[in-house]
Amino acid sequence: MPLELNRIYQGDCLPLMKEIPDKSIDLVITDPPYGIGEAAGKNKNRSGPAFGKPGSWVDSKDYGTLNWDNTPATNEQIKEIFRISKNQIIFGGNYFTLPPSPCWIVWDKDNGGNDFADCELAWTSFKSAVRKFTYKWNGMLQEDMNHKEERIHPTQKPVKLFEWIIKNYAKEGDVICDPFFGSGSCLVACVRMGHPFIGFEKEQSYFDAAQIRIKKAQERGKIGTWFN
Repeated sequence: MPLELNRIYQGDCLPLMKEIPDKSIDLVITDPPYGIGEAAGKNKNRSGPAFGKPGSWVDSKDYGTLNWDNTPATNEQIKEIFRISKNQIIFGGNYFTLPPSPCWIVWDKDNGGNDFADCELAWTSFKSAVRKFTYKWNGMLQEDMNHKEERIHPTQKPVKLFEWIIKNYAKEGDVICDPFFGSGSCLVACVRMGHPFIGFEKEQSYFDAAQIRIKKAQERGKIGTWFN
């Protein structure tokens, strides 16, 4: 059975992408595993110094012991992303061997003094200039505290970041794919922005949590149908 739009699939993205015809996706936006052990490594996901205790750290959240980020996305997976899509935006592009590009996206997390990176980089296939998006994402502190997002994934990114990307890099009606959707933030943004989407996630627990987020967005009257 062919893959359907406005649907998410649980499983390894490589065989799933092989079912997608060449260049039938307008834009891939994705944040693949970098291979740095962010998912469950010791002392990972620390939010900052414990109050009054220099050198100590407060854990931001227990994300379990999944090991999906022990190895990076494979060259074959990256190759399939290029095959199925006309344009690509790949977070962590500095961890992969990708063609030179004049257009990188810099996400300034405005996260203050801690052990996290100040910014994250996304490689793009576009020919425009480097662009920066500033949005606080520091543990319990978020840019929009009135609409605070629940953190369900160790490398989760804010929906507002993906909305900004879609607004600036997608055309009306573009089909968007996220082969490593994790928390589902990119696909929630697709629903809110009115773009058809398709997404894949290998880890069942993240898939289950993300489908709840996507379903809630769809129930607010945006496009998309829901499949269990």
